[in-house]
Amino acid sequence: MKAATDLELFSKLKQDDEKAFSELFNRYYSGLCLFAYGLLDDDQKTRELVQEVFVQLWEKRQQIWVHTSVKSYLFRAVKNQLINWINHKKVEQKYLDKLASDEKDSQVDQYFVEVDLHQKIEASIESLPPKRKEIFKLSREDELTYREIADRLGISVKTVETQMGLALKHLREDLKEYRHLLIGISLFRKYF
Repeated sequence: MKAATDLELFSKLKQDDEKAFSELFNRYYSGLCLFAYGLLDDDQKTRELVQEVFVQLWEKRQQIWVHTSVKSYLFRAVKNQLINWINHKKVEQKYLDKLASDEKDSQVDQYFVEVDLHQKIEASIESLPPKRKEIFKLSREDELTYREIADRLGISVKTVETQMGLALKHLREDLKEYRHLLIGISLFRKYF
């Protein structure tokens, strides 16, 4: 029995003949995969793209017209599928690069905000009265307890508490415009 030509199979495919589709698939799948692999060098992705071409062939069989060579049509379809996939990957990579760049810019901006804020905090601390500033620094920078500060300076714990309360009130008032920034910054935990 004489084998059907590609055009005969394609004509039957357009009439919803699944056997004709299977025959075309069996004839060209391996060759199309080899062709695509030569361009892509990714076996898994190659098979997926070729299978997608055959899925589209079946789904759009009524709209596709091939008059000369089914083989040429299939190879061109695989090539176009590869080009579309590569272009999609390029767009995806540009988007990822943009996100990474934006994140880096954001980190740089955050760094400068923190540096500026740190300078504002230091200026605010330096503007405290000398004894209050000393008590505040012993508490926040040297991490001494109120009792240890009181013992070191020869004052009562109540005095330390009062001076710390006044220092914190001064800092909060001085830095109120930065309060929204202070929440997520480690400086907040250190000084407030």
